[in-house]
This record gives sequence, C-alpha cells and structure tokens, in this order.
Amino acid sequence: MTTVTSPIAGRAIGLAAVPDPVFSGAMVGPGTAVDPLREPSVAVAPVDGVVVSLHPHAYVVVDSEGHGVLTHLGIDTVQLNGEGFELLVNKGDTVSRGQEMVRWNPVAVEEAGKSPICPIVALEATADALSGVVESGDVNVGEALFGWQ
Repeated sequence: MTTVTSPIAGRAIGLAAVPDPVFSGAMVGPGTAVDPLREPSVAVAPVDGVVVSLHPHAYVVVDSEGHGVLTHLGIDTVQLNGEGFELLVNKGDTVSRGQEMVRWNPVAVEEAGKSPICPIVALEATADALSGVVESGDVNVGEALFGWQ
C-alpha cells in the first residue's frame, strides 16, 4: 500500500469542496484537497518516486508500485504562466517523500484572482482503492492524507 502524505500545510477540505468541477467531481481521480496556509511555502513530494510531469503549478510523482500522485497548486493557476512559482526539481528526477518540489506563495495566487486550494489526487485510481482519506482538519507537511491499495 502507498501512503500519500501532504505536500503542503493547511486545512484538509476534501475534493468535493474544490471550486473546480473537474476536481470536485473526481474526474481526474479520487483524493483530497488542502487549503494552504497563507504564506510563502514550498510544496514537497507526497511519495517516493519519479517526477513524470512537472509544471510550475502542478506535478505528478509515480511511486515504485506505479501509483501516480498529482499535486495541483491552486485552481486555474495554469493561467498564471508560471509567475510566482519556482521549480526546484526536474522532470525525470527521482525524489523522496518530503523533498522540496516547487516554491510558491498562496497569497500571490489569491491576489491574482485564483483559488490557492490544492487537490492531491490518485491518478487512474478508483475511489474504493483509497482508505483513510483526510477531508477535514489541520494538516502539516508530511502527514498522511490517504492510503492507496
């Protein structure tokens, strides 16, 4: 089983509360979401694995079991064209859980008119493959968000 940990600190809100129908409807996959602390921070790897997709606002790490975990920093943040995001790794890198991936500022995202809420999604998973999904309460970086069979 893969344990997916929080890439950011904040408050877990669950995918249903994400202000985007693609995420709230779990069309990308099941998981949860974190409303980040409003301060400059660094998003980290939620699992050990290989970075298979990397954009300023989002990244996917695939673990040794083939589980791809998407971390999406904010909603509609692709429209910011990378402004306010600093990549700290490269596509193809092998990363460890907790390794720094992207430096960003949720306050700047909000000031640009976007939601800073961060979906953390199990790609190509079924909802019943996840267990212990955290959908409320405060979370710190590195705390378990869900398990994936």
